[in-house]
Amino acid sequence: MKESIQILLQDVIDYAGLFPPAGLEMQPAVENYARYLQSSEWWMLGRFVVPITRLSEFEETASKFLPRGNPVYPWRLSVLASDNLRADLSTIVKFNQHHAMDENAGAVVVDTIELKAETIEEIERATWVLPRTITSYVEIPINNNTQKLIEFINRKKLRAKVRTGGLNEQAFPSAAQLAYFINLCAMQPLAFKATAGLHHPLRSHNRLTYEADSTSARMHGFLNVFLASAFARFGMPEKEVAALLEESSIEVFSFDEEGIKWRDHHLTLQRISVARLQVAISFGSCSFEEPVEDLKRIGLL
Repeated sequence: MKESIQILLQDVIDYAGLFPPAGLEMQPAVENYARYLQSSEWWMLGRFVVPITRLSEFEETASKFLPRGNPVYPWRLSVLASDNLRADLSTIVKFNQHHAMDENAGAVVVDTIELKAETIEEIERATWVLPRTITSYVEIPINNNTQKLIEFINRKKLRAKVRTGGLNEQAFPSAAQLAYFINLCAMQPLAFKATAGLHHPLRSHNRLTYEADSTSARMHGFLNVFLASAFARFGMPEKEVAALLEESSIEVFSFDEEGIKWRDHHLTLQRISVARLQVAISFGSCSFEEPVEDLKRIGLL
């Protein structure tokens, strides 16, 4: 495997098996995450995503799977906030203290929280209680107010989150809309994560759920999104970012030990690494196996 692939995809998939379209129960979702951590593709796996309202259920279910003692790599959780952010943070503090102080409790840490906001006022209220000790992502819409929201999020030292799909075609932003969001983040630079609709590496037409009668839609590819973000971080114009997001063939990309090429554009390994640290951090997916299998199918793993 090329080093450029490993840098681009390190820790890239936050496993959200509890959420649609997979919608697994806690037991199989936790079992899957434990199994993925033992797979040869473990390096692509990021955090386990769980609603704060189900944190105690996770704790009970995951108990027998969690590493004990003082492991180098505890399990990492990203929790989705409820409407009571102050209570959520209190729950997180108690959870982390328990697992830090009691070796028998298993090694796991909530180090990330995700919340939604549509206005600067909502984000401002959240900053009153959000501590610096936890990474905070704010999911915002793509609209006429996006630039102001992104600038405010950056000033408050938070991170952004963008919805890249869903269970119906209307949930998917256009390539132009997504390019606009990516470009705004790249100019700050502001770290962001994506969620929903990124099961496949490249732009393609796919079913929206796993049901036999599921409707289909044109979905964004996670390779497109992360490469577009890296190129945008180093000056690619928004129109070209949108064109990259539309690419559906692996043949127009080249991956080697020196970097990644798209048509006449080139990213060095260092620039890919910088972009992953500063801009495109991860994407939430209810499937880990589907992205991995697709990457194998197109010869990147």
